[in-house]
Amino acid sequence: MLTFTRHAAGRSDRIAVELETLVVAGWAGRDEAAIQHHIHELAAIGVPPPSSVPVFYRGAAALVTQSRRVEVLGPDSSGEIEPVVLSLADGLWVTVGSDHTDRKAETYGIALSKQMCAKPVGTILWKYEEVAPHWDQLMLRAHAVIGGERVLYQEGPLAQLRPPPDLIAKWTGRDTLLPATLMFGGTLGAIGGIRPAARFEMELIDPVLNRTIAHAYDIVDLPVVS
Repeated sequence: MLTFTRHAAGRSDRIAVELETLVVAGWAGRDEAAIQHHIHELAAIGVPPPSSVPVFYRGAAALVTQSRRVEVLGPDSSGEIEPVVLSLADGLWVTVGSDHTDRKAETYGIALSKQMCAKPVGTILWKYEEVAPHWDQLMLRAHAVIGGERVLYQEGPLAQLRPPPDLIAKWTGRDTLLPATLMFGGTLGAIGGIRPAARFEMELIDPVLNRTIAHAYDIVDLPVVS
């Protein structure tokens, strides 16, 4: 069960959500050059190109977490900041999340790698209708702690990614998601290349309404025992 604080029309409430469906949109950029950049940075660590662009991976809904600590098997995983849309009975809501992925497993099975790691998301929701008019101006920013140093890992506007209605239509063939469905909406290129970290910090920034959704988590590497 996930718990969110929702902000809409100047009011706030709390809601508990039991997810039924998790879908992760991959290669969801609007710009062909940016898509090729992400494909190439993944190819550099042995990940094969996608079968289609965009592509949609299903994952177990139980993978979605709001924990501040994520345990992974071995040292070969990393985070990816993404916009996240959540369908509820009263419409679409937005938060931020990390498509944390096992990069070693990704080299021989992308769908498998998506299933191997928890998917952290924020605890704040914004009503999609309130940000849709200026969606492209929303910003993603991620920092990572690597080798004891906090570095800027990803940054850019949502104008670089396909908007939710486009992704929803391509995945469902309709203009809506079923309630209790959560969709990760694509990521940005990693500054300096994809690499593991001890901590991942993410922000979804709304410069128009002057607000931010932030979430962070520590990554704990569990030993690989044969």
